[in-house]
Formats: sequence, C-alpha cells, structure tokens
Amino acid sequence: MPKSKPPGGLHAQTIDAVIASLDRIVDWSIENNQRTGYFAALYRKVTINVKHGIDNGTFDDAARMERLDVIFANRYLDAFEAYYAGLPVTQSWQLAFEATERWFPLVLQHLMIGMNAHINLDLGIAAAETVPAEQLAKLETDFNKINTLLIGMIDEVEKNLAKIWPLFSLMDKLAGRLDEKLAAQSMEFARNQAWKYALTYAAATDKETCIHDMDSRLCLLAKGLLGVGLLELSWFLFIRVLERGNVAKKITALV
Repeated sequence: MPKSKPPGGLHAQTIDAVIASLDRIVDWSIENNQRTGYFAALYRKVTINVKHGIDNGTFDDAARMERLDVIFANRYLDAFEAYYAGLPVTQSWQLAFEATERWFPLVLQHLMIGMNAHINLDLGIAAAETVPAEQLAKLETDFNKINTLLIGMIDEVEKNLAKIWPLFSLMDKLAGRLDEKLAAQSMEFARNQAWKYALTYAAATDKETCIHDMDSRLCLLAKGLLGVGLLELSWFLFIRVLERGNVAKKITALV
C-alpha cells in the first residue's frame, strides 16, 4: 500500500502547470514505489521538450501548440486522478494503471501500454478538441513536428533504459542504428494513426461511441503488448529478473 495518498488537483491550464503536475506524480511514485511513475517520468521528459520547442519557435503557432499540449496532458492527468479515486476511466488506461500494480510487466511494457492509451487514443481526441473542426487541417504541420521532437529523444531514452537493464546497451550496440530506425518508424506510424483518428473523431456525431470503439481496439492491442504466449512470457521473465534497482530507482533512471 502507498505511504501517502496520490496527488490530486492535477488538472492544468498551462504547460508549466502540466510539468508541475507530472513532477508531483513522479515524486509521489518514487516516495511510494509506485510503477505509475515509469510512464509519468517519460511523459514529463517529453513535455519539457515540447515546452522547449514552443519557447524556441519550433511550431508555427506557439499558443495553439500549448493549448494542444494542455488538453492532451489533461486526459492523462484526469485519468490518473480518476483511477486512484475509484472512478471509471477508458479501458486502455484502466489496463495500463492496473498493470502498475503487478510485479511482472517490464518497464518497457509499462511505457508501451501507457503510450498506447495516450498517443493512440488521447492524442487524436486532444487534436480535434484544440481547434474547430474546420480548422483542424491547419494543425497538421505542428502536429507532425511533435514526432520530430520524439525521434530526437530516442537515444536518450535508450540510455535511460540501459541503466535499468544493462544488456539493453549491448543489444543496442549490436543493432547499430537499426533499432533507432525501427523506433522512428513506429512513432511515425503511431502519429499517422493518431491524426487519422483526430479526423474521425472531429467528424463523429456520437463522440462517446467513437471513443468507445477505438478504446476497445486499443485495449486488445495493450493485452498483446503485455504478452500471452509461453515463449514471450519466458523471454519477458528473463528480462524482468535482470532489471536493476527497485521501483523508485527505475523511475529515477527515466527522469
């Protein structure tokens, strides 16, 4: 059981407030050895990079990008609060949060199912809610620039994961730049799917059904990411046993 209650009042109005709320989740997770901090730590790093992009003029419309970032982040922050308050959340977030209560999933699996819920579902919704439907096309260029920022973070994230699983560093060297290319392609695919969903959601007359249908498909994807076969479980168990440090140390490695 956690030593202290999960943080509340996380809903943000600015990107600085988003970062502050993520700081609170990370700090609470470290203090209480809660695996929820894995995704929050990575997400905090991403948000800081987006803020730097906004401040440095990377995006065509800085105010619009901050609005997108805040709407997007609040879907995670609100889901975090709701889950720990025993309130309903989307199926994909429910599965991701429940997984943090179990020993077995790898740190990488926690990150992947968190990204599945947030990018594959929340990002499209957030994009559609940032501007009126007739202006959505104008957002696409800045929407795509987020992907460029994420790709630029791949090496740093890999180094952080190697602190948790040292063999990852050896595998990364053996793979050369192949793993980075595959990661970049995966991000590009996820971004394109999120944009398609943004268009679908913006055009939908029944928003709740649109969310439910996508959420149900993503929940199945998340279950696949967690692995179901004996061979997968054996391999995952091997990696899990070799992960270094307790939960708090792993979160710190990702910050």
